[in-house]
Amino acid sequence: MEKFYFELPSLKRKDEALEYLKEHVDNGSKINGSGGLNRCKNKMSYEEWIDDVTKTMDKNYAENMGLVPATTFFTIRENDNKIIGMINFRHYLNDELYRAGGHIGYGIRPLERGKGYAKIQLYMSLLEAEKLGLDNVMVDCETTNEPSDRTIKALGGVLDRVEYDEEYGRKLNVYWIDVKESLSKYKDRYLKYVDLEKCDSIINK
Repeated sequence: MEKFYFELPSLKRKDEALEYLKEHVDNGSKINGSGGLNRCKNKMSYEEWIDDVTKTMDKNYAENMGLVPATTFFTIRENDNKIIGMINFRHYLNDELYRAGGHIGYGIRPLERGKGYAKIQLYMSLLEAEKLGLDNVMVDCETTNEPSDRTIKALGGVLDRVEYDEEYGRKLNVYWIDVKESLSKYKDRYLKYVDLEKCDSIINK
């Protein structure tokens, strides 16, 4: 059985992370949930990106930058030690994230999609939400993104509204997920795929 765990970005994963980014570029795919990894295409070095996502975990730093604290994770497939996805978890919402963005941004690399990994990854994110003491989390996706829409619904997402994101000119389905209810209801389906002992955590950093 395949197992997965969250790992905080580090210099040791530089080549793999840049290959993850390249796979999106080569396949003409948007990169989501990456904490701005796409900036490594032309705006910053990987080392600068690591420094940025590490600092943004700190509440005082993030708020001084007009942001909320957030943790970015690589999702690692244990059997081949490969980055198969990324998560950007915002610890709470400001007005901007309430309108569009929510608590959790997520993505799976293009050549690993269609295997059910996004659902496992979202379940893992709910485990982190529970550690933060969040009762409900907001997750959104473009109305045209049917795979992402199915993923959110599969973890108990309840549609709250359809929001127009003026910044990017897109319509979003905005969902809320009851954290405890989802973790309990889907435990038998998804927890078996998670290596909890290897998972880095939001609250321990």
